[in-house]
Amino acid sequence: MSDASGRGSDYEQAAAGAQKTVAQFDDHERGWVGYIQHLLHTTPALVPLIVLMISITVFGILLGTRFFSPFALTLILQQVAIVGIVASAQTLVILTAGIDLSVGAIAVLSSVIMGQFTFRYGLPVELAILCGLACGTAIGALNGFLVAFMKLPPFIVTLGMWQIVLAANFLYSANETIRSQDIEATAPLLQFLGTTFKIGADADGRGGATFTFAVVFMVLLVVLLTYILRHTAWGRHVYAVGDDPDAAELSGVNVKGTLVSVYAVAGLICAFAGWAMIGRIGSVSPTSGQLLNIESITAVVIGGISLFGGRGSILGALFGALIVGVFTLGLRLMNADAQWTYLLIGVLIIGAVAVDQWIRKVAA
Repeated sequence: MSDASGRGSDYEQAAAGAQKTVAQFDDHERGWVGYIQHLLHTTPALVPLIVLMISITVFGILLGTRFFSPFALTLILQQVAIVGIVASAQTLVILTAGIDLSVGAIAVLSSVIMGQFTFRYGLPVELAILCGLACGTAIGALNGFLVAFMKLPPFIVTLGMWQIVLAANFLYSANETIRSQDIEATAPLLQFLGTTFKIGADADGRGGATFTFAVVFMVLLVVLLTYILRHTAWGRHVYAVGDDPDAAELSGVNVKGTLVSVYAVAGLICAFAGWAMIGRIGSVSPTSGQLLNIESITAVVIGGISLFGGRGSILGALFGALIVGVFTLGLRLMNADAQWTYLLIGVLIIGAVAVDQWIRKVAA
């Protein structure tokens, strides 16, 4: 008994003199590089915004009023409107750690359906537009079903869908272009998003900034999607699925339903881009918009959206599209070879991925 009580008192004395702190971590100074890295990680759209401001400043210095004019700056917005709309759709998909190579084909087929339903079948133009929008949504939902329920890789699914939709587009349209004169005379609503209006013009209509309704639609779309992704449960689910789908499912997120809805919404947005494409070129052409898939991915990557999913913003994709537009117009005004545009855009793409990898170390 005495031995047991002695050992008990020894334990009590040892416990009384023991350190009360369970764990202690050294608080090292992060340094200015660490703070910048953390800032860029929490605000991914900041990098493309900085690049955009620098690009505008450089071309403004080199070209003067030829570049720094309301006409030139709004011309950039008109040129990137369609790419910006499709890039918004691409961003939603990439945020879920997927990719959609069929966005351009969906946009073109939707525009062809709008035109053919109006002129071949004589449907009211409003109904034809709704059919085109429904077609884009259905194709996107099919992509989402194959990815979510059939567990097929997004790259393979959308690569195959790109070929299927592209072939269907040419087979259905018989490679026939509906002329802008016919559209303007019979169904001007198809060209609505290409209608221009001026702000700040004088009494004679000269000067000022020229916009199209496609630009207005692009801006409103970016604002709407930004709000949805930041302030709704669906938006948080999109980020959660892209960051870690298994953890998201354990947290109660309907991962499959979210994926299908994301691809369906992306298809709907691409259909709107097809409508805007009719307004941009004036006609319904089955050969237009073939590079929208590459152009949208370019805008997304330059816009700071991580290809690994779960990080980025719609605003960044808009900045990425504007950067491409600034370089394209700036180099064109400088009479530079068009290949310089591709060279610089390629450098920006590699640089954007390198920055993304550096920023991701914060979360490691």
